[in-house]
Amino acid sequence: MSAWFDLPTRPRIVPILVIILGVALFGLIALTAAPATLAMVFQAHKATATLASTTTTQAISQKATTGNGAPSGPHYDLNIHGVVKGGSASTGSNGHDIFVPLQGKCNISLSPGSYQVLDPNCLDGSAAFQLPNPVASTTATTITTTYSVWARALAKPGGSSSTTTCATDLTGVLVCSTSQYITVETRSNGKSVFGNVSGSLLFVSQCIDGHLTRTPLFDSSLQNYFWSYDNNGLKLLQLRFYQLPTTVAASGTSC
Repeated sequence: MSAWFDLPTRPRIVPILVIILGVALFGLIALTAAPATLAMVFQAHKATATLASTTTTQAISQKATTGNGAPSGPHYDLNIHGVVKGGSASTGSNGHDIFVPLQGKCNISLSPGSYQVLDPNCLDGSAAFQLPNPVASTTATTITTTYSVWARALAKPGGSSSTTTCATDLTGVLVCSTSQYITVETRSNGKSVFGNVSGSLLFVSQCIDGHLTRTPLFDSSLQNYFWSYDNNGLKLLQLRFYQLPTTVAASGTSC
C-alpha cells in the first residue's frame, strides 16, 4: 500500500481516486432519485388529464342544462299553486298561474293554441290552460314532440301532488292514463331539480290491444282533454315548456 502513496505517484493517484469516487457518488444519487422523479411526473400528467376530462364534461353539461336540471334557453313558465281551503285564486296571477286546492282534486281543461292560462281558478273544481299541439312526427314505434315539459316541486318539504292526463272518447266515456302520470314531492334536503315529464303530460296512455299506447294531446280519436290534479299539500308545482323535442315510445308494456 505504501507504494501506491509514495511521493512520486501521489500527485497522479489522488486526483484519479477523487474522480472515481465522485462519479460513483453521483450515479448513486441519480439512481436513488429517479423513481421519485418519475412518480411525480406521472402524477402530474394524471391530474392534468383528469382535470381536462372533468372540464369538458362540465362545459357540455352547462351548455345543455341549467343548474336546476332544466334545459337552458327560452321557455314558458306555468306555476300551479296549492291554496288552503277558503283561500283566493286572485292573488298575484300574471297569466302564468293556476290556483288549486292544497288538499284534494281539480281538473285543468286543455285546449290547443299558444301558451295561455284561460281560467286560473281551480278552487271551484276546474281551471283552463291553452298549449300548442305537441306532435311533430310519428312512426310505427315512436312519437316526437315539438316541445318538452319539465316539472319540479318547490316550497317547504312535505307536500306532494300527482297529475294524470285524461280525455273522453267519442262516445263520452272518460279515459285517463294508465300507469302514466307524474308525482312530485318537495325534497327534505338539497335543491329541487326539474325532470322531463313530456311522456306523461302530453299524452293519454291507454290499454289498447294488450299494450299501453300513447295518444297525444288533441288527437282526434279523443276529445275534452284535461289534467286531473290531485294535491296532497304541495304549495307550488312549476312546469316549464321548452321548444325542444322529446321522442317517446308509441306503444309500451303489456297491460
